[in-house]
Amino acid sequence: MKALGRFRILDLTRARAGPTSTKQFADFGADVIKVEQPASGGERNQLSGDRHSFDMQNLHRNSRSITLDLKTPQAKEIFYRLVKTADIVVENFRPDVKFRLGIDYETLKAINPRIILTSISGFGQDGPYVKRPMFDQISQGMSGIMSVTGKPGGGPIRAGVAITDITAGYIAACGMLTALLERETSGEGQWVQSSLIQAGVAMMDFQAAKYLQKGEIPVQVGNDHPTSMPTSCYECSDGYINVAATGQVMWLALCDAIGKPEMKEDPRFTTEPLRVQHRDELNSIFIEIFKTKEKGYWVPLLNTAGVPTGPIYDMSEVFSDPQVISQNMVAKVDHPKLGSLQLVNQALKLSRTPAQITSATPELGEHTLQILKDLDYSPEEIQQFIDQKIV
Repeated sequence: MKALGRFRILDLTRARAGPTSTKQFADFGADVIKVEQPASGGERNQLSGDRHSFDMQNLHRNSRSITLDLKTPQAKEIFYRLVKTADIVVENFRPDVKFRLGIDYETLKAINPRIILTSISGFGQDGPYVKRPMFDQISQGMSGIMSVTGKPGGGPIRAGVAITDITAGYIAACGMLTALLERETSGEGQWVQSSLIQAGVAMMDFQAAKYLQKGEIPVQVGNDHPTSMPTSCYECSDGYINVAATGQVMWLALCDAIGKPEMKEDPRFTTEPLRVQHRDELNSIFIEIFKTKEKGYWVPLLNTAGVPTGPIYDMSEVFSDPQVISQNMVAKVDHPKLGSLQLVNQALKLSRTPAQITSATPELGEHTLQILKDLDYSPEEIQQFIDQKIV
């Protein structure tokens, strides 16, 4: 039995946050059915990218695809029949679109009281910006993430990945699982909501808490940690390392490990607040020390001393690292057209019912006929749907 094998998810999402959330279910065995628009004069862009690209193959694996033109009454009836069999519907349309399509929570609840509707949006389902378009970089800026990323005085810098998209997706997945657990008691579904702006603000975490409780606006400090030094990036003779000497015990161990025990008594550095205050002087000393030897010298030395230290990798080095290899972060899957593919494996481990990546991203409408048969439509009805371009 797969961990989530008893659940069916109807996925109407595009872009990144939505598929990120449903991928969590698909990898653990849920029947994730992507509901897409029928092709018109050839396969259209259904997934916010080339269906056969590395990105779309990674995002939409382990799912099935049915095509339905939800603007037609017949397709909507097919969708409603699917809703009767489903546990969750996931959408990331603009907030008003779901009502126009008739897939809002109250409508779906009348069909299946146990259904959980999950809506992932840019700004939430209400508020003054509800009609604005959204993109990950916009939410990185509006949530404050870009204001604290980058070198001091260097201007705002975006994170190198779509962090609010991805986080909003994971938050939505957590919300869906929470709603499923609650349903075991109440017997009823509910409306789960997640947004990029909320995800971004939540990710600010201690930086946001600092402002709310102390009124202090955090600023850019580059690779330094805002409140703990020496925690930063340092150049070695052959590349860069991160050193995280947080707290007094690690600070004392670091001084001994690098052969500078006298720094422990330096009045500028005796406490962590002082080290933060004098971060520039502290860094200038460490910069000169670390660049005298290679990464392979410093990393084992400092880790043995109890000071967390690690090299800064490019992607080729990431997937060559023995620890990453040991955690099986690469999954292989066969695609009928693309051949053998390597995908980023599920990051969550379960000891008895682990995730499995068993199939590549489906072709557009690949499972339409089978899903319609499973819904007890006759061959004649299915052919009529095809002829009328409902599916």
